[in-house]
This record gives sequence, structure tokens and C-alpha cells, in this order.
Amino acid sequence: MNVLVIGRGGREHALAWKLKQDGHDVFVAPGNLNMGGMTCVPIEETDVTALVSFAKAEQIGWTIVGPESALMAGVVDVFQKEGLPIFGPTKAAALLEGSKAFAKEVMRQADIPTAAYETFTDAASALRYIETMGAPLVVKADGLAAGKGVTVAFSLEEAREAITDIFTTDKFGAQSRVVIEEFLEGEEFSLMAFVSGDHVIPMITSQDHKRAYDNDEGPNTGGMGAYSPMPHLAGSVYDEAVERVLHPLAKTMVERGTPFEGFLYAGLILTADGPKVIEFNARFGDPETEVIIPNLVSPLLDVIEAVVAKKTYAIEWLDAYTIGVVVAAEGYPSTAVSGQVLSGFERLSGDVLVFHAGTTKQDGEIVGNGGRLFVLTSTKPTLQEARRTAYAALETLELPETFYRSDIAHRALIQIF
Repeated sequence: MNVLVIGRGGREHALAWKLKQDGHDVFVAPGNLNMGGMTCVPIEETDVTALVSFAKAEQIGWTIVGPESALMAGVVDVFQKEGLPIFGPTKAAALLEGSKAFAKEVMRQADIPTAAYETFTDAASALRYIETMGAPLVVKADGLAAGKGVTVAFSLEEAREAITDIFTTDKFGAQSRVVIEEFLEGEEFSLMAFVSGDHVIPMITSQDHKRAYDNDEGPNTGGMGAYSPMPHLAGSVYDEAVERVLHPLAKTMVERGTPFEGFLYAGLILTADGPKVIEFNARFGDPETEVIIPNLVSPLLDVIEAVVAKKTYAIEWLDAYTIGVVVAAEGYPSTAVSGQVLSGFERLSGDVLVFHAGTTKQDGEIVGNGGRLFVLTSTKPTLQEARRTAYAALETLELPETFYRSDIAHRALIQIF
């Protein structure tokens, strides 16, 4: 069928690639000129009226929403009103990501394990609070901040700076509230699921790497790489996360009158007391999408249609591991350079995939156009082989004024050996 993917980044490229592999005709709005095989449509993610008109004109069978900006613009609400099939949460349900305070309120109601927290609407109160708390602690901009609104502060000075930035600058976008949480010790992991109302179909695990540089150093980013699944995460931990986090969350959202339908992302940390929620996203994670989708054997729309119909569906996954390395422009995550020519992609073998994000095409060349430029992935029977293949491929490319982490999946490899 004709399928529309809303978005322009690596996540949307991976979703569109999978749908193309499944045999569909794929449109991406606005897409990226380096998404081979897809039809890019020059419509912004938040131009709901134009998206509806396009879906009607092209007889789109399913629309899949990628970015949070489109969700918070109410695209799902309008599509549903027009009787157009779309997979994603309504604006009210998307507040799980759109407001950290709202998500905490839902978790409290659902008795979902998470960090202790307080919410503040002014800098002075927040600054007084952290003096009583001490460091380390976590400072979160309440609203959307493109994945960069979280500061893990290991000193009060870092926490003060983050709070001041949230209330007095546009570093994290327009913000009016801050959530301050206790710092949790443990290993982070991502668990996503297809959700419709109280029906949940979980995916395999993955682990993102948020810090900009090797050894988990540097500022928080939208993600510098990921791998899937996690070979060292016990099955009992996975089961506990599904039963204590995903199911209660879905049930509580129904009870609140804001049922969730779409890709649900739970960012978790395995503490001494078991898995706890760091955050929820109301869409597929990025770069987790780029490492989970290559392992998905089942047709993507089959899973979506099953969860919407509240049917049981046993997802088929490859018996393999996928690693994805993000290549970012120098200066990311603050002020990233752009305009650099990236070359050598034609030499890459079929052992790797490239999902484009912050790139464009000029005079036939791939050119940097943002912070995270692309994700290069490799899928192999072992994580070690996938890692070697991905990094070997990156070394064959010419990537001026860029950087990438050289230690993606290091936590898993330490556990394996």
C-alpha cells in the first residue's frame, strides 16, 4: 500500500527503509534527499493541514509519525478526525514526552518505579531546593528539548547553571518548569513497545549512548550510537520491566481518558532495587530505531495492525546483533558546523546500512546540514563482529569536521568478556 512516514531524520529513514523492504510504496514528509528509494514530500512535520491533504490525495493506507514535534502539533488528532489511519499518540497522550512533570504524575498514579522528584516553576525555588539536596542530581527541562534537556549534575555548580539556562535562555527552547530528580546508579537501557490502549507488544532491548565522547564523557546529546539487543540483560529484568512499567503505564493512560497508541519508549535504569524509569518518549527512540528495525523480520505494518486490533502477535526477530554509530558534526550538541562534504559512501559494502539525518544533497554530493549527520549500522551474528564491521566501514569514509564515538557497545563487551 501507499505509506507515509512523517519526519526527516535517521529514525524516519530506518522506518521508511523497513516499509520499503516489506514491499510498500513509501513517502516521507519532508524526508531527506539522501533517503534512496523513498519519495520525499516537501511538507513540514507540523503542517497538519497539508499532511492531511496529501494523505487523502495519495490514498495513503497508513501514516506513521516519527518526531515528537508532529505529535505535539496534534497531527494524530486531526488524522483520526478525518478518518485517516495513523499510528501515533494523540496530543494529550503525547504529553508523556511533552511534559516531564506529566509523565511523573502518571508514573505516580500507576505505581511505576522511578526516581524521587520535585517540580518547580521558578528558578529561585529550584535553586533553594538543590542546596538542600546536594549533588549528584538530575535537572530536566519540563518540555520538549530535542533530546538535550536533561543535565546529570555531579556538582551544585552544574545544577545551578542548568536551572538558570532553563529559565533564562532558549538553550532548551521555551521552558516554564523544571523537574529535579534524585540521581540513580545503575546501567541504562531502552525498552520500547507497540501499544494500543491497554494492549502491549514489547520489542527487543537496546542501549543508547547519550554522552558525546568516549568513556561516557562530555555533554548529553540526543544519542551517539546504540546496539540491540543487550546480551547481558537478564530475561527476568526484561520481564519485570514489561510487567511493572509497560503494562501499568498503558492501563493507567486508558483510565485517565488519554489512551496511548503508538510506539512507546521507556528509558530505564537497572538499579539495586530493580529497573526504574528515567523517562518516557511518545515515539520510537533515535538512534534506537536504527538498530532495532534491522533486526525486525516481521512486516512492520503487520505488527501495527495487530496491536491496533488488540490481537496477540509473536514478533519474529533475527538471531543477530545490530550496532549503530552516529557521526556528528563538530560542535554538536551546541553549535554544529555545516556544509562539509561527506564522501566514500559508494564504496560501502552490503554489510552496512546508512540512515541519514542531518545531511542534504548539493550538486550530487552528500553535505552536512545539522548536528547528528547519519547513523551507520551493521548486523551480524555476534556483537563483536557487528562492531568490527561498522567501525571498519567508517574508516573508509571521508568525513571532515565530524566526530563519532569509538566505544559503542563497550558496556556489553565488558560484560561478555
